[in-house]
Amino acid sequence: MMKRKTILIVDDEPRLVRLVKVNLLASGYEVGSAADGKTAIELLEASNHDLLILDIMLPGSFNGFEVCKRIREFSDIPIIMLTGRAREQDRILGFDVGADDYLTKPFSVEELLRRVKAVLRRTCQTGDLQKCPAYKSGDLVINFAQRRVFVRGEEVRLTATEYQVLYHLGINAGKIITHEDLLTWVWGTEYRNELQYLRNYIGSLRKKIEDDPNKPKYIFGKHGIGYQLVNKS
Repeated sequence: MMKRKTILIVDDEPRLVRLVKVNLLASGYEVGSAADGKTAIELLEASNHDLLILDIMLPGSFNGFEVCKRIREFSDIPIIMLTGRAREQDRILGFDVGADDYLTKPFSVEELLRRVKAVLRRTCQTGDLQKCPAYKSGDLVINFAQRRVFVRGEEVRLTATEYQVLYHLGINAGKIITHEDLLTWVWGTEYRNELQYLRNYIGSLRKKIEDDPNKPKYIFGKHGIGYQLVNKS
């Protein structure tokens, strides 16, 4: 029997936690919860979880952004951030500190369950490793077999979603991949028009692997069409 995925909900709204928890349990997940960032970090350090649903507005000294940043120091667990604010800069900051997806309150349970499934699916993807075991260009190395990325010999920590974007660019190095194809391959068909998602992740990847994100030498964009990773050299 396949082990059930374990999800940790971090939110200080009891009614929302109960609603989300009941629906996740009914969908076959194991579910835990925490009402503040400090407790969430302690729980993640002490036991294994497969996904974190994290509210931005939390009581105490750690808000959701700070919790996400701290967690990324020791874990690559997929993180879906929740917020009652629809500001674009909040979403960008969430991606910058390591979130994998972003959902604005109020949201439907069906939408949350779709996001949970999509993020977990991305985490489990492996691809055709025999055909393309590794990519190397200049100082950038992607080891597909080990799901690890190096720049100038130093390992770069990527979120599950960042890795999937880079993976699909890497196994198609030299080809321009359309926005729609990348969004479909990484997020799923329901996201094929969410161009801002892709822009956010390309920006995040460039900050991590490029010497100058404003003058990329690895990930190039073709305006209105898509992105490509340079050919191996």
